[in-house]
Amino acid sequence: MSSEIMDAYWAAPAMARTLATAIVVTSIAVHAGLVSYTWFYFTEDTLLRLPPQIWRLATNFFLSGPKLGIVMDPYFAYQYLKQLETNNPKFQRKEDVLWYLMTVGGLIILLNRAFLGGAFFLDGLILALAYTAHQDQRVVKANFFFFTVPAQSIPYCMLIASLLMNPAAIPLQITGLVAAHLHDFLSRLWPEFGGGRNILSTPGFVSYLVQTPRVLQRGYGTAIRPTGAATSGSSTGASTGPVLPDSWKTRGSGQRLGGE
Repeated sequence: MSSEIMDAYWAAPAMARTLATAIVVTSIAVHAGLVSYTWFYFTEDTLLRLPPQIWRLATNFFLSGPKLGIVMDPYFAYQYLKQLETNNPKFQRKEDVLWYLMTVGGLIILLNRAFLGGAFFLDGLILALAYTAHQDQRVVKANFFFFTVPAQSIPYCMLIASLLMNPAAIPLQITGLVAAHLHDFLSRLWPEFGGGRNILSTPGFVSYLVQTPRVLQRGYGTAIRPTGAATSGSSTGASTGPVLPDSWKTRGSGQRLGGE
């Protein structure tokens, strides 16, 4: 049984699996008092320290709310990121999804630090993922709790749910919606309909990050991949994979609910 679970885990899309796992592990550790949240939050001064604590650009998206948030946040983060990673024509390559996370995450941080403050921004990222995953599904229906709604309305249903259950989450969620809108405008709408240039095209260094290294370390030796061999981010011996939940709030500004 445990073997089947692990096989399913490693078979899940890599980025969705990794994000969900990071949220679960970080949230349980922090809420159980095993580690301090001060290792994960983001503020500008953390980048000015020596050495710069650049990991906080990512870890501020790893802390969910307590209790049900530990289940819901990673679940929805996984579900929406999985759709982008496996079933979205806008993202043809793994590096395109990674660059999306980097740019949208950066926009969420900038918007919050400029206008709202706060130090943890997972709710904004989840709503951004929900918007991007559903924005082109005009004739598709999706489930939102006990209701069946047009898929494109899922992000707005989340905002309504937050209005009823946790209004403090809404400002942070809106920054995620704005970031996702801005990413779509700069990367698709402006180049296609405005005649402009895609200033958010995936840079080469991101492609390099997701490529399989030419030298592969094994338990029984070293294998040298031929120079001309094609490489891809999903050929690392372990498959890709997903798992887990979505949101509410116990810190910063915001939290949210929703699901498809």
